Amino acid sequence: MKEYLLLFRNESNENGYLATSQDMAEDMPKWESWIGNIAMQGKLVHTAPIEYEALIIKNNGITAGPYKETNRVLVSGFLICKSDSLEEVQEWSTTCPILKYPSSSVEIRPLIPFPTN
Repeated sequence: MKEYLLLFRNESNENGYLATSQDMAEDMPKWESWIGNIAMQGKLVHTAPIEYEALIIKNNGITAGPYKETNRVLVSGFLICKSDSLEEVQEWSTTCPILKYPSSSVEIRPLIPFPTN
């Protein structure tokens, strides 16, 4: 089985995530069900939301604050799963709870294992 990284992106406010506490409370059962479906198949490797605060390290210095695309979209979480096919991961991704937000997306990136020799 191959491993895949799913990056969850969503629009943000000036100093925090766009989702309110109420949104997050309402969404939690949907996330638990969605992730639970992958886990019950034995295909969940790891998942976690990402804190808003960040440091950006570049060759010319360090800046505070998360990296945001020009439209205020940023990575808000990730999931690593394993599957025999990209199509299965695409199918899971189309039902991801984050997609209820208009500027959200799920990016699927196949992982390349490091050689063990």
